[in-house]
Amino acid sequence: MSDWGSLKRELDLWRSEGRVATFWWRDDDVIAPTPALDRLLHLKEHFDLPLALAVVPANVDPELVNHLEHCAILQHGFAHENFAANGEKKSEFPEGRAAEEVNADLIKGKETLARIFTDQFVPIMVPPWNRIADNHLGVLADLGFIGISRYKARKASLIRPKFAMINTHVDPINWRGDRSVVPEAALLEMVTGHLAARRKGEADLLEPTGLLTHHLVHDEEIWAALYRLLAVLTDHAAVRFVTIEGALALIDGLADELFHREAEQDLQ
Repeated sequence: MSDWGSLKRELDLWRSEGRVATFWWRDDDVIAPTPALDRLLHLKEHFDLPLALAVVPANVDPELVNHLEHCAILQHGFAHENFAANGEKKSEFPEGRAAEEVNADLIKGKETLARIFTDQFVPIMVPPWNRIADNHLGVLADLGFIGISRYKARKASLIRPKFAMINTHVDPINWRGDRSVVPEAALLEMVTGHLAARRKGEADLLEPTGLLTHHLVHDEEIWAALYRLLAVLTDHAAVRFVTIEGALALIDGLADELFHREAEQDLQ
C-alpha cells in the first residue's frame, strides 16, 4: 500500500535537523508549442516553480522562445535519434559512433539553442535516453558544456574540473509497463528513498532530488500523480525547489558569483 505519510515523515526529519530538502524539475523532449506543453507550463505557474526544459535542437520550433520566458533551456542531444547497434540500449551517442560526427552535432545543437534562447540557455547536456558513452562524455567540457544531467543518484558532483553532474531521480512513468503512471508506492519510494539516502550520507547531500517528466506522453493518471506530488512537496516547510543555476551553485569548485546569488535566492 502507498503511504504519503512516509514522505511527510521524511521531510519532517529534514525540518527537525534544520536542513533544506532541495528539489529541481526537468522535463524532456521539448520541440514545439503544444497543448501538453501549455498544460506543463500552467502546472509550473500554479505552483510557482522553476523548470528546466530539455529541448531537441534539430527539431526545435523557434516560436518556442515566445512561450518559455521563465524556463531554463538545456540541450537534449541533437536529433533524439538512435544510433545504437541492434540489440543494444537506445543511445544517440553510443561508443561506436564517430567522434567527429558526434562533436559536429553537439556543437551545431548548442549554437542553435544559444541563438534562439540567448540568456535562457544553460549549456548542460541531457543525452536522450539518459545515455552517452564515456568516449563522448569526456569531450563535452571541451565543446563548451558546463555539465550533464542523466538519471539516478550521482557518484560525484564533478566529472572533471568545472564540469558538473546534476541528475534526476523521480520518474512517474512506467516505461517498461503500460507507459502510464507507476504504482503510487513506487513513486513515493523514489522520492523518499533519495531523500533518506541524502540525509543519511548514502548519497550526495547537495544533489537536489530531481523530478523528471515527459509532458508529451502524459496521460491523465500521470498528470494527476504529478499534481499531487507537487502539492505535497510545496506544502512542506522543509522543501525548496531550486533553479538549475542554484543546483550548480551547490557544487564546490564550480560556482561563480552568478550561481552563488541564484542559490542564495533559492534557499531563502
